[in-house]
Amino acid sequence: MLGCDPVAVEISAQTRWSLPVESLLAVHRLQPLHGVLLASPANPTGTMMNSDALRVMIAAAEGAGIRVISDEIYHGLDYAFPADTAVRFSDQAVVINSFSKYFCMTGWRIGWMVVPETLVRPIERLQQNLAISVPTLSQIAAEAALDADEEMQEVKQGYEENRRILTAELPKAGLDRFLPVDGAFYLYADVSRFTTDSFDFAKRMLEDAGVAATPGIDFDPVHGRQFLRFCYAGSAPDMREAVERIGRWLHRG
Repeated sequence: MLGCDPVAVEISAQTRWSLPVESLLAVHRLQPLHGVLLASPANPTGTMMNSDALRVMIAAAEGAGIRVISDEIYHGLDYAFPADTAVRFSDQAVVINSFSKYFCMTGWRIGWMVVPETLVRPIERLQQNLAISVPTLSQIAAEAALDADEEMQEVKQGYEENRRILTAELPKAGLDRFLPVDGAFYLYADVSRFTTDSFDFAKRMLEDAGVAATPGIDFDPVHGRQFLRFCYAGSAPDMREAVERIGRWLHRG
């Protein structure tokens, strides 16, 4: 829509699935970039940038003339440390957020942006041509959700318990290669000791064990065949049952 060409910058578990400043600048030297999109907490990995890393990244990017776009859709769902916002470090950053995750309004298609004053009118024009406006019912529901923090915190505590179950029990089941799960409600597991095709692995796990997970190739066409994404936005009993099924399935060979 904007006439932009996406440029992929490779990341890995060695960098905690975060974008290193030096990698961004190296790509920028080869092919000048107009912007960089950061996501913290991230889907599919659940990893986060801490405040210092975010501050350094923003300073380096803007120093090189690269606009920072911060996807903060999973803010509020942080466990290892508090998620920080890009606007604390820059008044030129673009922040994108939504009611879908923390406020449990997936499907209502309502969110918000924080942008520099110079971008307000251009973004309004773009929105008018893409979607006109958010449905009135969604806007009313979102206003009500802003007053439901106590309920949202209860939901978050449920996610945190599910996170504890998976990080403690999946290694016993045989899946012990994943990074600490900082936020969101995802765990990104390395399954390369079992398969070189995570799509087939996920399919067999669904058919044989009755456990659904998302193959990494949905997110990473280069290395995704080594990974599965587990979503733990369910109940604690379901998490325990899923881990038990996975363990029995893997031990059957």
